[in-house]
Amino acid sequence: MSVVALKPGYSGDMKDRVENFHGKQLLYIGWEDHLMYCAPLCIPIEASTPFGALTAAVIPSLYPAHPDTAKINWNEVEWFRSGERFTPDPELSLATNGLGHKAVLRFRTPGLTGIKGSCT
Repeated sequence: MSVVALKPGYSGDMKDRVENFHGKQLLYIGWEDHLMYCAPLCIPIEASTPFGALTAAVIPSLYPAHPDTAKINWNEVEWFRSGERFTPDPELSLATNGLGHKAVLRFRTPGLTGIKGSCT
């Protein structure tokens, strides 16, 4: 994300540049209708990670306390990349699926809307 200064003299070293994450990038992951987690979680992850690894191991490990986690049917999940719906290829890398540094990945789980349907 670039910064546009309104006045001359603004300078600073961006600390969240991809070069500062030792071969990893930041990925924000948010679960729709599950406000027990009020904001997307941010994880460092390699861009070469297959998307399928997110559903097999990474995302379930981020939400272990939620009772809906074990009920997720990954074949029915609706995916959103930076606000736009998309269909990821589980065999391809995050980068190839269009998820770059500081991308926002959100997912909706049809039929699962939080604890007792409360969106929590």
